[in-house]
Amino acid sequence: MSSAYQPSRSGRAAIYLSLVLAVALVLGVVIGAKLVFDRVATQPVAMSDLPAPQADSPACAAFVDTLPERLIGHDRAEIAQPAPDGVAAWSSSSVERVTLRCGVDLPLQYTAYAPTETVEGVEWLRITDATPGSTLQTWYAVDRAQVVAVTADAESLGRHEEPVAELSEAMATLAPATHEPYPAPLSQLAGGDPAVCGDLLAALPGTLAGDYERIDVPEAHTVAWAANGREPVVLRCGVAPPENYQPGIQLNQVNDIVWFEDTVLASGTTAGTWFALGRETDIAVSTPQDVSSEVLVQLGEVIAAETREQ
Repeated sequence: MSSAYQPSRSGRAAIYLSLVLAVALVLGVVIGAKLVFDRVATQPVAMSDLPAPQADSPACAAFVDTLPERLIGHDRAEIAQPAPDGVAAWSSSSVERVTLRCGVDLPLQYTAYAPTETVEGVEWLRITDATPGSTLQTWYAVDRAQVVAVTADAESLGRHEEPVAELSEAMATLAPATHEPYPAPLSQLAGGDPAVCGDLLAALPGTLAGDYERIDVPEAHTVAWAANGREPVVLRCGVAPPENYQPGIQLNQVNDIVWFEDTVLASGTTAGTWFALGRETDIAVSTPQDVSSEVLVQLGEVIAAETREQ
């Protein structure tokens, strides 16, 4: 009858030593990785010097001093030098960070049609980056003397819908103010003949491009649709012919409607202006570029059904 192998005392000691060394190696790797992660997470955050006419104001300096040490789970971060005035950041890693700027200009998207939301007593305008693949969003406080902008992406937000509720105490240090919105899209176009617009405007849908909802606007012969975080879609019937249209210029045929794009995109906006040509009256549509194809198809079907060819 054979017996199981029993290692010698020296053999057992070698096994134990190997196990201890293996555990120590694993612990060393884990501790080293954590040290590297912590070092990266605590590195100063670089923020470029962007236009912010009131960033060096005493109000912004006092506001930055009152900002919390933690924001939606991220620790307040040091700003890399040279640090612009009126900025702050919170970070948990090189890819998880929230940045803040005080004293910036109002965004061009702040018009009478912009859907704002009140969070903890502060009115914010949320703007979503329309770049394909981007999840960046920026919240602008539009009811304070110094406009504040807070930017974060989906990874930085985590399970939070927004990063601004926790800023309410600091926001209270900034004086309330009413800012004049920028002109609404298409509102500055010259007028044409709106006499045949009634049927078209009545037939336009209540929803557009998935999540755009029709809103009431004061401008005559105009219909607008808004979606939170997005620039509005606007249709105005009975405008003057587009000034920049010339025979032979590039046009876009979408089903039964010929469209002419007559806009050079301004900095900070992604909306273009399109004119439906060849109808009994001229019709303009302002739409964000990323939904323009869907919008022109939907609105073109109604335009073709409710207006005659010229």
